[in-house]
Amino acid sequence: MNVSGRPYRTIWPAADGMSVEIIDQTRLPHAFAAARLTTLDEAAHAIRAMLVRGAPLIGATAAWGMWLALRADASDAGLSHAHATLLATRPTAVNLRWALDRVRAQVALLAPAARAATAHRLAVEICDEDVAVNRGIAAAGLPLLRAIAARKAAGERVNVLTHCNAGWLAGVDLGMATAPIYAAHDAGIPLHVWVDETRPRNQGASLTAWELLNHGVPHTVIVDNAGGHLMQRGQVDLVIVGTDRTTATGDVCNKIGTYLKALAARDNGVPFYAAVPSSSIDWTIRDGLREIPIEERAAREVTHLTGRLADGTIGTVALTPTGSPAANPAFDVTPARLVTGLITERGVAEASEAGLRRLFPAV
Repeated sequence: MNVSGRPYRTIWPAADGMSVEIIDQTRLPHAFAAARLTTLDEAAHAIRAMLVRGAPLIGATAAWGMWLALRADASDAGLSHAHATLLATRPTAVNLRWALDRVRAQVALLAPAARAATAHRLAVEICDEDVAVNRGIAAAGLPLLRAIAARKAAGERVNVLTHCNAGWLAGVDLGMATAPIYAAHDAGIPLHVWVDETRPRNQGASLTAWELLNHGVPHTVIVDNAGGHLMQRGQVDLVIVGTDRTTATGDVCNKIGTYLKALAARDNGVPFYAAVPSSSIDWTIRDGLREIPIEERAAREVTHLTGRLADGTIGTVALTPTGSPAANPAFDVTPARLVTGLITERGVAEASEAGLRRLFPAV
């Protein structure tokens, strides 16, 4: 993706050959800045503190974190420590475990002296594969938008609603839920995106809106609770969300509030799709409601809000009465019965085990 005319990925090896650079997403949308990761602990902090976020990018960062760790200590103990440290950072996104297990399985077979180089190669592969997967999701999802556009009057726009950020900033490039949107926009299909603000961390308002603005895609930021109203008024043609973990049976775990969007979409006959890279499918889980661990984040994310103040400085303000407790479940689960389809890099699947197995028979 381009920022001010310059192409960027969200994570890349630094020119010094000794570190990794990331876009610090906690600084967006008011400042675009890179941060450098040089150690295992810095990589773990970047994931835990959400300098990077989004399931595919978490996995990619974890892979680079393994490389940073093995440069310092390539022993069996060092390998185990790196894997455990990074795995503990975020519990919900399955890409984290997927990337860590992939690196550990291959480097564990090697002599310690060869482990860091192999981890570096695997981190590069995981990043490149994510870009290819997202291109596949764009190709699979584009016909859905074309079909809606074909039913509209000439020049009438396709209205898409998103929740959270499953865009370029959540992957290595292109994004998941945004990939078909960017493809449609670049193909000249008139469209408009309703961007849920996505409380409490406001990834929609701060990240998705920033992405769309930079790419020139027409969009409007809305409060989370406006989506159902817009659907009732016929102002939403389809919903596309991302996923942090999708079960083998098609349940979708995504940012908190996704389930409510699916309920509103079902009530109003609006197609509801999840963009699902295969690395986000957890084939070991069948019941998302009972088996997916839901991350509980700090209450302060609910009780306080950070933004640009009137004088241009960045500040944090309290929203709630002092002493009022707050709960902060970060994700919810949308049952497969509410999902119209899963947009994968291999095509659009029915949200069911049979639908996923049709596209991924060898898994």
